[in-house]
Amino acid sequence: MPHLTVCNRPLSWTLTLVLGYLFYLLLGALVFQLLEKQAEAKSRDKFQLEKLGFLQNYTCLDRQALEKFVQVIMEAWEKGVNPEGNSTNPSNWDFSNSFFFAGTVVTTIGYGNLAPSTVPGQVFCVFYALFGVPLNLAFLNQLGKELSAHLINLEGWVHKPGRARVAQTLAMGLFLTAGSLLFLVFPPMIFSYVEGWSYGEGFYFTFITLSTIGFGDYVVGTDPNKHYISVYRSLAAIWIVLGLVWLALIFNLGADLMEKFLQLNWQKPDPGTEETTTAKLEETSDNPRILIPS
Repeated sequence: MPHLTVCNRPLSWTLTLVLGYLFYLLLGALVFQLLEKQAEAKSRDKFQLEKLGFLQNYTCLDRQALEKFVQVIMEAWEKGVNPEGNSTNPSNWDFSNSFFFAGTVVTTIGYGNLAPSTVPGQVFCVFYALFGVPLNLAFLNQLGKELSAHLINLEGWVHKPGRARVAQTLAMGLFLTAGSLLFLVFPPMIFSYVEGWSYGEGFYFTFITLSTIGFGDYVVGTDPNKHYISVYRSLAAIWIVLGLVWLALIFNLGADLMEKFLQLNWQKPDPGTEETTTAKLEETSDNPRILIPS
């Protein structure tokens, strides 16, 4: 069992991983607090000043009436109704938007900007997710297996071990490059053009979506002042599913590499085992054999 020795006391790999995980969370909390707390305070102060200025300009309103109106706006936003524009805004529950919402449910992205408000809709959402999430996991897992199998089959034409390793490296490099272009580099350009975001905002939305974090601060197809094609959000949902497969494989590969790297650094091989392994390797090199599967 791999272990780390601290003060001549071995720590198990599981305990080490738990401590590292907690440290990473604490580090993230500290950095986010330093980066965001001051900006939040500035936004809060600006909002209060704007509200005071609004009351001073419109003396017919009192503070209580304004607070009530703000509450109405907040409730509308929580139910997916954009306060901007008017009643002619397109519905959030047409087929394209509903298809997009169904995709965010089964993929567990859950932006939070839109949710069913009726009791039947909420009950159906529970059972839809109950069966849809496992179905989505099985679907993504099968696509990942097929993709991995095709990457391995690229080596079939190679017979020499050295060339096989080069072919595997080239195939993996092509997979990483093509996936990065299709799912991380080009989509932000499209979203920037259609939504009016900067490239950085589009890239942020792309990664937050494909990683299923889904904060909901940026969502495609929600600006009431823009005219979107009817299949825009449906196409975005298909892109999300395909991107999830690619990014899931990348995350799994990164997790495997990190685990092996950390375990190699923590593991201390037994000297006797190391000598036996070396002797076997030397014996194998002196007497090469061809293994035929039975």
